[in-house]
Amino acid sequence: MEYSLEDRIAIVRENIERAAEGREVTLVGVAKTKPAELVRRAIRAGLTVIGENYVQELRDKSAEGAYEGASVHMIGHLQVNKVKYVAGKVDLIESVDSLRLMEEISKRAGALGSAQDVLLEVNIGGEGSKSGVPPEALSELLDRAGELPGIRVRGLMCIPPAEDPRAYFPRMYHLFVDNKAKKYDNITMDFLSMGMSEDYEDAIKEGANMVRVGSFIFGPRNYT
Repeated sequence: MEYSLEDRIAIVRENIERAAEGREVTLVGVAKTKPAELVRRAIRAGLTVIGENYVQELRDKSAEGAYEGASVHMIGHLQVNKVKYVAGKVDLIESVDSLRLMEEISKRAGALGSAQDVLLEVNIGGEGSKSGVPPEALSELLDRAGELPGIRVRGLMCIPPAEDPRAYFPRMYHLFVDNKAKKYDNITMDFLSMGMSEDYEDAIKEGANMVRVGSFIFGPRNYT
């Protein structure tokens, strides 16, 4: 059976509600490589948060009015030299992984008279091919984040190893809970973002309250 975009959004929401068992979970629809009109259609169907991986794509679709009526998250790896295109222009940057990047975001957002909400990305699997702060270095980065007036750390994000992501969800949840119990300046551990199209239900059951679902909602990506 072929499902429409609207059907797939409804299915994901039903699955989230069942897995969450009464907890509130934020659904981020990942629109990587998808055209502005499809994004607008998804928003009309009730999707309230759109995630983008690439700065240029975010800028292009924003210029086309793709995100009207929804919040926008930058979820892909963000280079320091591209912060100026993102800070103060999106609702949440989910992929902050270094002090240098935090400092640049704080500077750019501060110049706009605002503070940028961010999540710190944790390399929970210790993979050399992925960005993210090592778990053992997270506390130090959180300490430094509290000193920067132009950012607000709202929680943590991870992309576990692809071969067995479910094994890493409990580790990430414990890291989230442990750091939430600490009293850092300028930091509120509101969100734990983990889980994607293949495993978002398992991630929710293990404590995630934000999930990123792309291909199941929007279909296969077009990289041509």
